[in-house]
Amino acid sequence: MNQNELKAAAAAAAVQYLAQHLPADAILGMGTGSTINLVIDALAPLKDRIRAAVSSSEASTQRLAAQGIAVLDLNDLPMGTELPIYIDGADEINPRFHMIKGGGGALTREKIVASAARTFVCVCDASKEVDTLGAFPLPVEVIPLAREHLARRLAADLGARVQWRTDFVTDNGNHILDLHGLAITEPVALEEALNHYPGLVTNGLFARRGADVLISAHADGVRLRNKTATSA
Repeated sequence: MNQNELKAAAAAAAVQYLAQHLPADAILGMGTGSTINLVIDALAPLKDRIRAAVSSSEASTQRLAAQGIAVLDLNDLPMGTELPIYIDGADEINPRFHMIKGGGGALTREKIVASAARTFVCVCDASKEVDTLGAFPLPVEVIPLAREHLARRLAADLGARVQWRTDFVTDNGNHILDLHGLAITEPVALEEALNHYPGLVTNGLFARRGADVLISAHADGVRLRNKTATSA
């Protein structure tokens, strides 16, 4: 199977997972990206069970609306409401289910919505599974005023080659710097360190809150793994 066929297989398995695990009348957290687009497009049989969705990007919001699924702002959820499932892709994921995300530029909203969910389901094809994160450039969302200052600091502190994602502005009105040439052996520590740079809004490491479930498509079939089983 080619990569598009693998993505389609992963998306179909994700919808099957939702059919089995999503409570009735649920509010579903929805991520962003090419594989998630396929998941959204296949949600029609579950529409009666989905009260609404909380989306991590304007692109996903529009796609959900086209499927007739209402989209809520996270701020509009009743006090104490938890999303039962957040489903999203990954640019890289390691054996401990730490991820790099943000290739599409929606990392800040993705991280916020993921933090509001009880279960984070990552859906991807086998090419995203790696032993060590960093071959995919690590995105960081930055306040425009801080962009060049942060580019110099991150290059000096991390030894990264820093590239501004020109002609791109996030849904939050910010810029993206991509950090190339990293081998991230301690994702949690690096995520926490990056959180302390003034002007850096969010980094694309999803390690402190990684995935709970991984659905990945391989040439020999789709595999579903739970973090608890993987970590044991």
